[in-house]
Parts: sequence; C-alpha cells; structure tokens
Amino acid sequence: MTKKNHIQIFNDRKVRTVWDSEKEEWYFSVVDVVEVLTDSANPTDYLKKMRKREPELGVYIGTNCPQIPMKGESGRTRKTLAANPTALFRIIQSIPSPKAEPFKQWMAQVAATRLDQMQDPELSIEQAVADYRRLGYSEEWINQRLRGIEVRKMLTDEWKRGGLDDSKYGLLTDFITRQWSGMKTREYKDLKGLKKESLRDNMTNIELALNTLAEASTTEISKQRNPQTLGQHINVAKSGGNVAKVARTELESKLGRSVISSAKASDYIKGQESPEEIE
Repeated sequence: MTKKNHIQIFNDRKVRTVWDSEKEEWYFSVVDVVEVLTDSANPTDYLKKMRKREPELGVYIGTNCPQIPMKGESGRTRKTLAANPTALFRIIQSIPSPKAEPFKQWMAQVAATRLDQMQDPELSIEQAVADYRRLGYSEEWINQRLRGIEVRKMLTDEWKRGGLDDSKYGLLTDFITRQWSGMKTREYKDLKGLKKESLRDNMTNIELALNTLAEASTTEISKQRNPQTLGQHINVAKSGGNVAKVARTELESKLGRSVISSAKASDYIKGQESPEEIE
C-alpha cells in the first residue's frame, strides 16, 4: 500500500492528508479538521469530549478511523487518527460549525483534483502555486519555495537510497538547520514565534535560498561519500549545512547584518512587503 503525505489548504488553514494509492482515496487528519471547524485551542481535547459525549460516535471513530503515519511540523512522522471522506462526513455531523458545509464541498473538490493530478502530475505543482498565491505570497517567494521543495525531495530520495527510513529525516534536518543557521529547528521556530506552522513557509527569500543550498549540498556530498550508518549520515548533513553557513557568513559580512529574520509569513504577506525590509 502506497501512501503519500500532503498538506491541503482550506480557508488559509492547513489540513494534513494522506493519499492511499491502492484505495485511491484521501485520509484526513481528524484533529486538524476539528481544529479548522471549531477554532479550538486544544482540538485533541475537543475530540475526546465529542467521543465521550456521543458513545456511538466514539465507537464509529474507533472502528472506521485508522492511525496513519503523518508528518508533523517538526518533519517527524507520527501515527495520527485519520478518516476517509465517508468517515469524516459522519464526524462533521457532530460538530456545530458554520464551516461544515463549505468544508464538505472542499473535500469533494480535493478528491476530484487529485484524480486529475494522477493523470497530469504537472497539476500538482500548479495547485501548490495557486495555494501559495491565495495565501498572499509573492511570485519571487513562490518560485524560491518550489525550488526548495524539489531539492528537499531529492534529499529524502538520497536518504532513502542510503537505507534510512523517514523517522530519521527530522533528526538529520535538525543537524542541517543547526549547522547553517546556528539554531536547532525548534529554536528557529521559536525565534519566529511559530508553533505548529511550517518553518519553511515562514522563511524569507534569503533564508529559503540558504536552506535550499544546505540541502542540495547534503544530497551531493551524500552521493559522493555514500554513507552507510546514521553517524555517517549525520556527518554528511553537517558538511552540507556548513556549505550554506560559509555562504551566509560571507553575505552577512557584506551586508553588515544577520540574514536570519524573526519575521514570519503573517508579518509580511498581507502587505506584500519583503520580509528582509521589516525592522
């Protein structure tokens, strides 16, 4: 069974999904959907109360909603309660929300779009561009982000070739990030005031460029060194990150300031300012 993780956008909110190619249907993160529909600060607790309040719903979820590995904001994969459209419709019925009907229509559109993309993979890229435009990102940033996505895919393919499973990707990413930025991924997110949000989606153009350089360098070094152990992969990740660190240091010496920014997407996309210009 082949499953691929995706992030879908509903009303500017992200919903983690997994496409099951064998069954040819989507599975949606139930907690993410509850958060979108209720705006709850603790959607996990809200879901628990729902199941306790409606025992039949609790039994239904337990029977029809499997735990499926999904990537969190940290990049690590954890098993997450997920529902296909049929099961999700049943859950939504128990959530009093004005967003319920629009969300159902959106789900149907997601399914239809995926079937189109299976026939024409280029549509997946077009969808990503459309989502970022709708969120208010500039064309320059979008182009930079898409290059980063391509490079990231090449890196994870190289890690897979090197015998690693995706449970190690977050660890190696952390070493790359720490090497070029001087911060762990969590520290970097804290600098920007992020919680669940994607770090990459909140990077400036320069930060994205450096991150992409670090990951591309790691891929090429890995191909040359052919690491066999996790320790060797870590050393490669540090080497790749160091390439971007050298570039960052050189650029900062020319600019006379740090290129690491505390700005996040909400600070600049609405006004279309460049994040580097924010004081």
